[in-house]
Amino acid sequence: MAAVKSESTLDGGWGWMIVVASFMAQFLSFGSPQSVGVLYPEWLSAFQEGKGMTAWVGSMVSGVALITSPVCSACVDNFGARPVTIFSGVMVAGGLMLSAFAPNISFLIFSYGIVVGMGCGLVYAATLTITCQYFDKRRGLALGIVTTGTSVGGFIYATLQNELIELFGLEGCLLIIGALALNLMACAGPMRPLNLPGYYLKQRAALQRTEDPEPLYSKPTAIIIESGSDLKTKPGLAENTTTVKLLINKDPTELQDSEGERKVHILSSSIIARAIKKWMRPYGQYFCETVELLQDRVFMAFCIAMFLFSLGAFPPVLFMEDVAQSEGLIDGIALIPLVSIVAMTTGIGKLILGVLADMRWVNSLYLYALTLIGSGTALLLIPVSKSYLGLQILSAAVGFFSGNWSLTSYITTKIVGIERLGQAHGILMCFGGFGIALGPPVVGWFFDWTQSYDLAFYLSGTCVLVSGVFLFLAALPCWNRTAQEGNSQAEEDVNTSQQHHSFDCDKVASVA
Repeated sequence: MAAVKSESTLDGGWGWMIVVASFMAQFLSFGSPQSVGVLYPEWLSAFQEGKGMTAWVGSMVSGVALITSPVCSACVDNFGARPVTIFSGVMVAGGLMLSAFAPNISFLIFSYGIVVGMGCGLVYAATLTITCQYFDKRRGLALGIVTTGTSVGGFIYATLQNELIELFGLEGCLLIIGALALNLMACAGPMRPLNLPGYYLKQRAALQRTEDPEPLYSKPTAIIIESGSDLKTKPGLAENTTTVKLLINKDPTELQDSEGERKVHILSSSIIARAIKKWMRPYGQYFCETVELLQDRVFMAFCIAMFLFSLGAFPPVLFMEDVAQSEGLIDGIALIPLVSIVAMTTGIGKLILGVLADMRWVNSLYLYALTLIGSGTALLLIPVSKSYLGLQILSAAVGFFSGNWSLTSYITTKIVGIERLGQAHGILMCFGGFGIALGPPVVGWFFDWTQSYDLAFYLSGTCVLVSGVFLFLAALPCWNRTAQEGNSQAEEDVNTSQQHHSFDCDKVASVA
């Protein structure tokens, strides 16, 4: 595998081929999960389960994709974006085809929720990592284009799945969508790495070690023991050694046997201990780096805001069509479903927000906080709207502000740097995954309890609104000023104590 090391490849050239391939990869993998709201009514009628139980399917596919982000990021760091994308194509296609034969909702949660979700997580980590490696100054624009693939996929797949269900039924629809997902393996072709992944570096180091092997242990100095004589080192085997006189009371044969057993035991124990220590070292280092990242105030606030946003903002994607049908605002499914409107405006939002993030006078973290506040306000207005046109407008607003997903990698890079992007972004997406996994079931259970979506959407909007206000307050520069003043005060106290100590020493010296 060749690696491109020239810095001229950044912000152009082959990087745009990476953008196209990553766009298509996210389009093919996230198309069906982003338009799962179209499949949701079909599963309700097919399996006759409650809304809360059925909602686990849609929440798990997006939740697992983000919860497994640390593992997916580690896979990309070790094996590279190309092999990971190929493997993800097998998982996404296999999970969709298995879902066509699901006998109950539990099997569907496994096949569609977990298998497809893990495949989507691998695609997401691979495409974002390889895009960030190829772009620097235009990183916001490139990430905006790449992440738009999920929105375009959701928009097209919503209408496509409706037509396929009408023509071939639910099972035929899932089989055809699964066959389309096999094209993910073709998208992996252009993903040429800038740097060799960790696995190949380890293999190269292993080959170099085999050419010049190191002994497992150093052979000790040979010692000749004669009964009734002094202990002497064998001449010629060690230089500048002194003769050690020992009184040996044991038989020479027993002494040799016991010494041999002891040496074998010590050697085997040291080899096992060394192997365990070598095996545990990466995990310990990863844990320490994770703790260090979570101690960063801004990054931790970003993770909490991501959890609250995912908890409240994802249910509309799943329940919007059911809201319109349960309120009697529309009969059946519209030509352009609400899910398609959300997906289309999300794509527009990703592009616009990505361009804004590249501008020097725009603070990307504050921009992200404003999108959270706007999304939360739109969610709070959904229960108030009593017309289908009002739901369309609010769906467009929620979709546009949900385009802030294109800013996550950009903001993470600004906080921790490009070197720690993979690990930090994996932790961030893990927080978001838990929110997405919990949000739709909670909304479904609220509907089963109250037979209305009003209370659930009030809760969702409040969570998103609180996340925006919390992140905005946590990112204020006054906290940095307070910390600096505290550090300077501590330094002044240390200097004052040192001066008092030196003054006391001078008084003692003068008295003496």
